[in-house]
Amino acid sequence: MHPRIEDYALIGDEQTAALVGRDGSIDWLCVPRFDSAACFAAMLGDENNGHWRIAPKGAGPCTRRAYRPDSLVLDSEWETDDGAVRVTDFMPQRDKAPDLIRIVEGLSGRVTVQSTLRLRFDYGSVVPWMRKSDGHRVAVAGPDSVWLRSEPEVRTWGKDFRTLSEFTVEAGEKVAFVLTWHPSHWSRPPLIDPFEALRCSVADWQAWAARCRYEGPYRDIVVRSLITLKALTYAPTGGIVAAPTTSLPEELGGVRNWDYRYCWLRDSTLTLGALLAAGYHEEAEAWRDWLLRAVAGDPADLQIMYGLSGERRLPEFELPWLRGFAGSYPVRIGNEAVKQLQLDVYGEVIDSLELARRSGLPSKPHMWRLQCALMDFLRTAWRQPDEGIWEVRGPRRHFVYSKVMAWVAADRAVRTLEAEPGLTGDLDGWREMRDEVHKEVCERGFDAERNTFTQSYGSRELDASLLLIPRAGFLPPDDPRVVGTIDAVRAELERDGFLLRRYSEEGADVDGLPGGEGAFLVCSFWLADALEMTGRTREARELFERLIGLANDVGLLAEEYDPVGRRQLGNFPQAFSHLGLVGTAFNLFGGGSAETRKRGRTGGMT
Repeated sequence: MHPRIEDYALIGDEQTAALVGRDGSIDWLCVPRFDSAACFAAMLGDENNGHWRIAPKGAGPCTRRAYRPDSLVLDSEWETDDGAVRVTDFMPQRDKAPDLIRIVEGLSGRVTVQSTLRLRFDYGSVVPWMRKSDGHRVAVAGPDSVWLRSEPEVRTWGKDFRTLSEFTVEAGEKVAFVLTWHPSHWSRPPLIDPFEALRCSVADWQAWAARCRYEGPYRDIVVRSLITLKALTYAPTGGIVAAPTTSLPEELGGVRNWDYRYCWLRDSTLTLGALLAAGYHEEAEAWRDWLLRAVAGDPADLQIMYGLSGERRLPEFELPWLRGFAGSYPVRIGNEAVKQLQLDVYGEVIDSLELARRSGLPSKPHMWRLQCALMDFLRTAWRQPDEGIWEVRGPRRHFVYSKVMAWVAADRAVRTLEAEPGLTGDLDGWREMRDEVHKEVCERGFDAERNTFTQSYGSRELDASLLLIPRAGFLPPDDPRVVGTIDAVRAELERDGFLLRRYSEEGADVDGLPGGEGAFLVCSFWLADALEMTGRTREARELFERLIGLANDVGLLAEEYDPVGRRQLGNFPQAFSHLGLVGTAFNLFGGGSAETRKRGRTGGMT
């Protein structure tokens, strides 16, 4: 059987990441960056597309596994008839080249352990040439080179385009494997002490986690979510990828398979809010600075997503040699949605920069000029139809959430000028735009008969993004139209008693794609926020508890959940889901000082 998405755990070095299965197999790794070609791609194909398994001979899934407390160091343990063994997987923060370290430790008895390494460059399509050099096994093909060594050295041999090892460990004995990638024109990589790297990695992660200011209930899973967000950060630039994977399906066997290894502007407000609430100002500032660099240029050319360093060209193509996760084809690289017009991102960017100013992050000289340029464009562009928050591939529409976020842009620009009268800007014009957008949305985007806002002007379909209306400050939480919308969204979009779809099934033609999808996890976190804001705190907390119960055994969430198959769906782990978890925890339980609670509750949208 193909592993489930939730069978995987994440390890990484803040520049790339690997996914480790319960069976001890690493089935996904892109090097040297999140968006590089994978050298292990079995997750999207089979073993012949690249993987690395270390486990007791003849064993199946591990008996138990867990991260070391407040770290990204994974321990997997097997109990066998001959004894017990532990495999510790991690990627130390790097200087130049990425290292993947796997330490095998005997716990009891005498256990025979096997290592099976299949390196396949370029997403599982290229078999490298293998040779021995300076105590290493070296794999080379084109621009890629991987060096493998063990400490102490164990015998390795090649067979059927695999690199194999077999050895025994007794209680207290350890064998470490170090796999290092670097460009093929480089000489041998510097040797790393795997045991010292383990000590430093654990200490570094625990020191980072100790800075978290959240002190409410469920702290372990909140910290785990923050560690996951840190792991999805591309440290050289501060950008945060939506997920470290591509093409994990939103429907098993379906075509809704997208590449999420890029940085979405839509995540900016939630990211800043979560980082600031939790006390991670350096990371928040790095993300804000990445945002400023990425969006620099003509406001009309603002994209919804960018590459790790702010790259704009993310062409989409398919990999025909990969059959897809559990047969979900096609496997896509790049993301064609980068070309879409999504007007809400202007609101998210301006809201993020206003939040950064209020939170005391050091200002940048050009930050206000950029906001003014965005507003100049949006003053006329907000009237256009667009593809909306969910990146539909159907016709453009006047999506209500897009208009609400245009209102947010004008509102935050007005607030900034009112708070800092020394700045220059069209205060009267922006106030006029704010009022005009608000009036139009309330007239054209509201269904008075059903007492609910709708997905788009003139439609009857509903959309989970409407739950963000009170959080954005567009209307107060006690407004009857807000309460009516929350109730309508629950009645129409709820599945399994607590999970929300993104939009009505009757409006499936909106996205222009065949098939269906699972329940979108972040939407249910938005529902919990909306319930809390409207005074239904007990319901909100019960919902939060059910949602965190969907995380896998090591606290990770994908993009979606299938309430019928009882399994996670979509790219994994998903930043949006973990951002929702962190933000809702702060909204429901606070987490420290009054200022911290304020930032956590607003999440940048007030």
